[in-house]
Amino acid sequence: MTDPLTALTLAQARDGLASGDFTSEELTRAHSGAVEAARDLNLFITETPELALERAQASDTRRAKDAAAGPMDGIPIAVKDLFCTEGVLTTAGSHILDGFTPTYESTVTANLRAAGAVMVGKTNLDEFAMGSANVTSYYGPAKNPWSTGDGKDRVPGGSSGGSAAAVAAHLCSASIGTDTGGSIRQPASFSGIVGLKPTYGRCSRWGIVAFASSLDQAGPLTRTVRDAAIMLGAMAGHDAKDSTSAPVEKPDFEAALGGGVRGLKVGIPREYRIDSTPGEIETLWQQGIEWLKDAGAEPVDVALPHTKYALPTYYIVAPAEASSNLARYDGVRFGLRVPGETLDEMYENTRGEGFGAEVRRRVLIGTYVLSAGYYDAYYVKAQKVRTLIARDFKKAFETVDVILTPTAPSAAFAIGEKMDDPIAMYLNDVFTVPASLAGLPAISVPAGLDPQGLPLGLHLIGRPFDEETVLRAAEALETAARFDTKPAYLEGA
Repeated sequence: MTDPLTALTLAQARDGLASGDFTSEELTRAHSGAVEAARDLNLFITETPELALERAQASDTRRAKDAAAGPMDGIPIAVKDLFCTEGVLTTAGSHILDGFTPTYESTVTANLRAAGAVMVGKTNLDEFAMGSANVTSYYGPAKNPWSTGDGKDRVPGGSSGGSAAAVAAHLCSASIGTDTGGSIRQPASFSGIVGLKPTYGRCSRWGIVAFASSLDQAGPLTRTVRDAAIMLGAMAGHDAKDSTSAPVEKPDFEAALGGGVRGLKVGIPREYRIDSTPGEIETLWQQGIEWLKDAGAEPVDVALPHTKYALPTYYIVAPAEASSNLARYDGVRFGLRVPGETLDEMYENTRGEGFGAEVRRRVLIGTYVLSAGYYDAYYVKAQKVRTLIARDFKKAFETVDVILTPTAPSAAFAIGEKMDDPIAMYLNDVFTVPASLAGLPAISVPAGLDPQGLPLGLHLIGRPFDEETVLRAAEALETAARFDTKPAYLEGA
């Protein structure tokens, strides 16, 4: 039977701790027990029950002494295994980082720790965050707690699939992931939860294992929009250690909620109406438009003419940056080392054994587009198109406050269904990639079910550093959708 403490949202857990209804130790033991009981889902690479208990007891001690509680004091969370955590194995889902235990803490996890959050473990992910299904991990695929009764395990989305599914399966109150081209929002949609990608630069990238440095951004995965606002407030902030961290004031994101959307202009981009989009996705999108309209917002048609170039642009820029970032994994300083007779042979052996097929594919693509003779033809041209995509959004936001689209072109598919077709896998990010290329804040909100009973999300994009408006609009969608269906895994627990 599911422990009622694990069913609490982050906000409910915060309020219960504050009122003394239960202790952080009780809350943490319930979640650590749930993590252990759900090992068949393969959502965690490293469980940290002893560390979690230690931090929970420290939180209870602070409260007993009437010390000021942090905004997430005593709340159990999960951390994507892409964030370096001091003294805790960090793998990025890759064999090549075998045994890597950082001696330092990423800024985001340090901020959460300072806010009192309790880490129950490090979650599974696509290797080096490269994937849309959480099937490229060296530690095996993560499984979605949602199913259709056909006997097939479903992907939780990727790359932050373990983080999203852990929230959906009630193994933590909330979790953190990273989003490069949709890796928070798409798994949130597949897992029936809320996923927020903040503006690029809102959260520090220091201490996050890099995939594509001009795109990677940390963000929260939660059960409600309010929880996302609370967690973003604890995560965000300027960091002098990260040159891409924006020196902007951090607002009270939770305080922005409750304002409604009356008078808000919501952009509906015509370019997102793709012929191959399933009918249920189009229907849900139209329903989302009606929900916001009924709440007092005004739908406005907008043009984003360079949207059709976003996916090919992304799959030039991201692999190029990955090729550069992953050059550091050579078997010399940390992680896996496979000996060879020469230094070059050791490099080749280590990388050949340490990197999985998808990572090797993207490194090769990236090296190709950066090579002499192709740099101008591919990489430079992709950067110019990226600028045009950002300009499209800037122009659209002259007349609208947020933009509404579907999150993903489908619900969660079966594990193994698209593994032999990389292009089909890349198309999962068709709706999320444009906002990533433009560095804009965006959120996925669970809004309905497909004909098989699997969750579908709606996607809101906002102006740079205007997460407050994005959260307000997301709350309006959440209120209208009243999505309260639970995964089959929980029903059977």
